[in-house]
Amino acid sequence: MEKRTLGNTGLSIAPLVFGGNVFGWTADEKTSFDLLDAFVDHGFNAIDTADSYSRWAPGNSGGESEAIIGNWLKARPGMRDRVVIFTKVASDLGKPGQKGLSEKWILEAVDKSLARLGVETIDMYFSHWMDPDTPQAETLGAYEKLLKAGKVKAIGASNHDADYLAKALKISQEQGLPAYQALQPHYNLYERDSFEGPLRDLCIEHGLGVVTYFSLAHGFLSGKYRSEDDLDQSLRGGGVSKYLTPRGEAILAALDAVSAEYSATPAEVALAWLMAKDGVTAPIASATKVPHVASFAKAAELKLSEADMQALEAAGAN
Repeated sequence: MEKRTLGNTGLSIAPLVFGGNVFGWTADEKTSFDLLDAFVDHGFNAIDTADSYSRWAPGNSGGESEAIIGNWLKARPGMRDRVVIFTKVASDLGKPGQKGLSEKWILEAVDKSLARLGVETIDMYFSHWMDPDTPQAETLGAYEKLLKAGKVKAIGASNHDADYLAKALKISQEQGLPAYQALQPHYNLYERDSFEGPLRDLCIEHGLGVVTYFSLAHGFLSGKYRSEDDLDQSLRGGGVSKYLTPRGEAILAALDAVSAEYSATPAEVALAWLMAKDGVTAPIASATKVPHVASFAKAAELKLSEADMQALEAAGAN
């Protein structure tokens, strides 16, 4: 499978990233192993997680996803050299001092993530959220220490708006500190405004790689949620009701039409649309069943026409 360079990081990734938020939540360890095996077998190589995944699940405290990935790597000799690992810091882990982007917490949190993952180096380390209580220079200074120590290879920002990210890039330049090399924004065919415009322009201007999350809008763009009656199909259904609008219906109708043209599923078309968007390196997508991974591979090979791209976007604009 053709790889893409993630901004100026030097990291080479396939055009879709596996979302590890399901590990330890809707996918137990055995299922997670099967999903990761299938993912790599189909030619993909980048896996996204965070220190907080999946704290929201009953009985979890955070770190479950990283631990499962670490157990999988340990059980698959040689696999570490074949995959690119993303993880994040800043989410609230529920204990005093265990959140945000202070130097103290970053230096502590990275060691915890490294231990759970069972690796010596994290390929891409993201600031999960903006932290207005910590000077950005302090955060970037902490990352400088991690980069020099070889604990991380590259740094990125997640959930950062254009103004906050621009300030970070300016501080890096003026103070000689490491600069963010990638962005992880909330972006999909339904939710476009927060990325398109100044934030995307900034990423393109500075050569940042972009990996999108909620790429299928909580599964809505898969087409399996068409009414309120469909919301109990999965644990994630509760987050879909907000998309059940006339605009959402128009987007699904456009996805249905394009899907029929390519003998594809709506999810495959929605992911292919993201892969083709200017400024996007790769979407992140999660799976709970092995056949979903085969669908990812089909999406990666799908080349939409310009007319189809425009039809999909016009449906969301109405």
